[in-house]
Amino acid sequence: MTVTIDIKDRLALPVTNMKTTRTYTMRARAAAVEDTRARIQGALFELGTQRLFPDISLDDVARAAGVSVQTVLRHFGSRADLIEAAIDYAIDRIADERPAPVGEVDAAMAVLVDHYEQRGDIAMLMLAQEKSDPQVGRLTERGRRMHRDWVGAVFEPLIGRDEQTIDLLVVATDVYTWKLLRHDRGLSRPKTQERMTALVEAVLATGRP
Repeated sequence: MTVTIDIKDRLALPVTNMKTTRTYTMRARAAAVEDTRARIQGALFELGTQRLFPDISLDDVARAAGVSVQTVLRHFGSRADLIEAAIDYAIDRIADERPAPVGEVDAAMAVLVDHYEQRGDIAMLMLAQEKSDPQVGRLTERGRRMHRDWVGAVFEPLIGRDEQTIDLLVVATDVYTWKLLRHDRGLSRPKTQERMTALVEAVLATGRP
């Protein structure tokens, strides 16, 4: 009796396992790298909510992220490059925090005022630095564009793409408007939302097609 051994069949399983293991290891490493980058960016973002950017050192960021300064530099190259990456992180995070139902004024204003209650003071801190720090200036400019896009998308079913009406709605929903009512006037959160909604309704009453 002759027994035939297929060497290819015997080698196939170990080779396949090696490829699978290698792929899994590479994916795990990539995920770990991305997690570390996100943790560092998040640390800078949170520190930026508490103090001015010029006062935040790489040591501060590394300590908050639970890594070394060398790790921060390995991922981002320099403090300036880290801030640039953190700008993208901040814009994406802020956008995720304020999704609103399109065409529903009351619901949209509730989302917006909730967002300002959480981030409004931080936005004012960023705006206070935009003239003295070019990188912060790029962040606030992108924030303005994002807010205008948000206004255009949320209210489009009610006004179309009328630029003048969008201009007025941007003002009615701006963080400065929130600050004037919430802090300068000392109104409660519900009253602030009520006043801002009234402004929006007044604009919509004259701007609807």
